[in-house]
Amino acid sequence: MLNKILVQNYILIDKLELEFSNKLNIITGETGSGKSILIGAIDVVFGAKTTKECIKTGCDRAYIELSLFLNQPINELLEENGIENYGNELIISREITNSGSRSRVNGTLVNQDFIKVLRDKFIDIHSQHQTYSFMQPKYHINLLDSYAKATCANLFEEYSSLYSDYVELKQKLDNAKNANTLSENQIEFLKFQIDEIESANIQSIDEDVKLENELAVLDNAEKLKELTGSVAWTISNDDDSILNALSLLKMNLSKASRMDSNLENSEAELINATEILKDLASSLRDYSQSLDNDTERLNEIQERLFNLDKLKRKYGSSLENVLKTLEKLQEEYSSVENYESNIEELEQKLSSITSNLTKLAKEISEKRKMYSEVLSSLIVEKLEKLELPKVQFKIDVKDTSLNKYGMDDVEFLISTNVSEPLKPLAKVASGGEISRVMLALKTIFAQHDDIDTVIFDEIDTGISGKTSQKVAEEISELSENCQIIMITHQAIIASKADKHIYVKKVQGDSTQVGIYILNESDKLKALAELASGEVTDKSIEFAKTLVH
Repeated sequence: MLNKILVQNYILIDKLELEFSNKLNIITGETGSGKSILIGAIDVVFGAKTTKECIKTGCDRAYIELSLFLNQPINELLEENGIENYGNELIISREITNSGSRSRVNGTLVNQDFIKVLRDKFIDIHSQHQTYSFMQPKYHINLLDSYAKATCANLFEEYSSLYSDYVELKQKLDNAKNANTLSENQIEFLKFQIDEIESANIQSIDEDVKLENELAVLDNAEKLKELTGSVAWTISNDDDSILNALSLLKMNLSKASRMDSNLENSEAELINATEILKDLASSLRDYSQSLDNDTERLNEIQERLFNLDKLKRKYGSSLENVLKTLEKLQEEYSSVENYESNIEELEQKLSSITSNLTKLAKEISEKRKMYSEVLSSLIVEKLEKLELPKVQFKIDVKDTSLNKYGMDDVEFLISTNVSEPLKPLAKVASGGEISRVMLALKTIFAQHDDIDTVIFDEIDTGISGKTSQKVAEEISELSENCQIIMITHQAIIASKADKHIYVKKVQGDSTQVGIYILNESDKLKALAELASGEVTDKSIEFAKTLVH
């Protein structure tokens, strides 16, 4: 659960340090005072999208840090991600700059995927946008599956993996069928391209480089013959040759080494150098004699390079790319040539995987129908406590075609009047009824999922009077099991606070948001203001009746 928050230079907040109660934290303040900024800051730390516009004017960065007290250890999760373990404390921060944002957990940089894991594990933030999403039938299957995941997670995962294979196989089958749409001329041209590359008989991906080197030698054969022959002659064939000179030097050094044995190594090195030069002269002589003006080979190489360049212009910038193009063309031609057998094989595989997928989908459907009855019953029980005594609620699970979720179409149906039949939630529920349905769902899911912290951003919309009292009691009861942070405009609900946080916009040289923890006296004034719009003796007396 959330222990502390530190906010710096975020929207209209200069600096804020705030500790939360582990039970019910109520946030109140006038309309437009900035109550949602605090909830937004928590949301941002847990991965909500943000931009540089959230940085307070005149500052170069915004910084938000949350300290969480862990009721459940996550040692393995931290170790797997190379994050230092702080025991029962977890510190999550996010820094937003003009160039982007960075998230850290216990000081270690992490990506948003890891932050999402922590969000799913520790916190549930209910916003007005989420209320809208929950109203849409397309999200109802996710809500039902979320309730069933404790026992069905492996089944859902197996189906999802198999469905991915099914989609991939279906695409391959479609591609194979489309391959047969090639015209006869297109097939002939495909075969021509393959024959053109194959007939070139490319020896290696660097054949052209080797031929260009050989061509350079043939183009300069006369000059190479002259230069290498001259070097060989200078080393060994002239009276003034290097080898003759070395012979004299070797004789003198031999005499010297007999006088001083320390010169024996020098003598050996000179003998070795002489032998190397002899070998070099012989090698260069052979090379020089081997060079001829081979016009026929020269023409052959030029023609070969011309043909290879032609292939590179048509099929790729290099011989390696030409050969890769050949592979693709051969695969395409093979697909056309073996059209019928490919189609038959893919259809058999698709039939098998569809059968297995359908079997899993039916198993999932049975689970959904079972859990839909359980969850519907729990929601009715909660709604009856929230002043909807005649409510009917049903999670309708109908058969549909195979899709990524299985073979079910799920929709929430409700009737709040005895005389009215069950109808889609989005079409018949009023604002106050929707708020109570959302509260019922959140309460059930929080208890079911062992969520540490639930945040409500104005879930009490559209309710008043006795209903407010029931909602207050439900939220107060929920706060005994998990931490609640809630924005409210209802004095009855606010009176249940274990910690009352008051938000006020402060106008000075600049506009700022002030956030204050109320003592008992100030709490009465805030409740009085919520109840009547102003602080009077009568409204204070009424506030006292709420807290006692």
